[in-house]
Amino acid sequence: MAEKRDYYEVLGIQKGASADEIKSAYKKAALNWHPDRHVNDSEADKKAAEEKFKEASEAYTVLSDPDKKARYDQFGFSGVDGAAGGGDPFSGAGFGNLNDILNDLFGRGFGGFGFGGFGGGSRSSSQQRVLRGRDIRTSVTLTLEEIANGCKKEVTIERNRPCADCGGKGTKNSSDIKTCPTCKGSGQVQQTVNSLFGRTITYNTCPQCNGEGKVVTNPCRSCSGTGLVRKRETVTVTIPAGVEAGNQLTIRGEGHSAPHNGVNGDLLIVIKEAEHPELMREGANLFYTKVISVTEAILGTEISVPCIDGAYKLKIDAGTQSGTVIKLKNKGLPEVNSYGKSYGKGDLYVKILVWIPRKLSRSEKEAIENMRNSDSFTPNPSREDKALFDKEKTLF
Repeated sequence: MAEKRDYYEVLGIQKGASADEIKSAYKKAALNWHPDRHVNDSEADKKAAEEKFKEASEAYTVLSDPDKKARYDQFGFSGVDGAAGGGDPFSGAGFGNLNDILNDLFGRGFGGFGFGGFGGGSRSSSQQRVLRGRDIRTSVTLTLEEIANGCKKEVTIERNRPCADCGGKGTKNSSDIKTCPTCKGSGQVQQTVNSLFGRTITYNTCPQCNGEGKVVTNPCRSCSGTGLVRKRETVTVTIPAGVEAGNQLTIRGEGHSAPHNGVNGDLLIVIKEAEHPELMREGANLFYTKVISVTEAILGTEISVPCIDGAYKLKIDAGTQSGTVIKLKNKGLPEVNSYGKSYGKGDLYVKILVWIPRKLSRSEKEAIENMRNSDSFTPNPSREDKALFDKEKTLF
């Protein structure tokens, strides 16, 4: 299988393109590559046109949706895995009619200006609409440890599933499923209007069968003819390492089932993060604050730093100043590129704060007084200390 091309490249637009520019680019691609425009081509040319049209439709499906576009811009194809689906975004199956695509893009009535002659009329009148189930959106809350390593989570949802009594058909007897008398099984009704601009042909969803092309005359009692029943089910979801709060994962086909054995919707998982008791996160980096005593700062000490992979012993040098930040390289979270691939780890930053006691005993105060005029207790910052103090000044 050929490697997928960047969606922006497919539509011939820049990454910062507006919604109107994305729509216009897809319109151009649809007019160039839709199978209705290539009915008289050779089989090889037809196949090539179909592939280009599928590629453009998949790109438009993602880039025209603000949420999917944001995930694609951040994580690449892995961020929208299963969300695009390929094929025609305006049809449940096949390529749909070119008039319908243009009407969905620019409003009803557009398709009649010369686009009825692409062979789409016969396609719409004979192709039954395939329904798609609704998506389900839910969330999972992850700990930093789960985010760091990736994990599997069980998600319990309520969703529509095919009725067991009728096999999802809406009736136990197949003979009770009749062709819709209004649309004659096409799922669409045609309207023709003659005007000064020429003949306009539009297609709308049949109001009697809701585009299914069939009607049930003796509905199943368990599902009332819908072919669906509500079920509470548990889905196991694989969470990749490095996700962030607000990311959305798409589990294809795990949403609601469609009526009469149509195409399942998707399960959309929104990531939430549980607050860690000691660590703070910013991207792939982690931050930890440790308060030490004056004597520990003067004499030096060893502290325990909580890390994702366990506690880390860190030596604090004698004379460490309050506000000192120590970087622990590669002790953060996985860094993920735009394609969702991990290419390293962030860092963990430890900030040292020195606690100054507010009250002293008489003997403690006398000891401090004796040291007041000592050269060791007279401020005389080294070059490193001076840099730290200058940095702290910028906070004011």
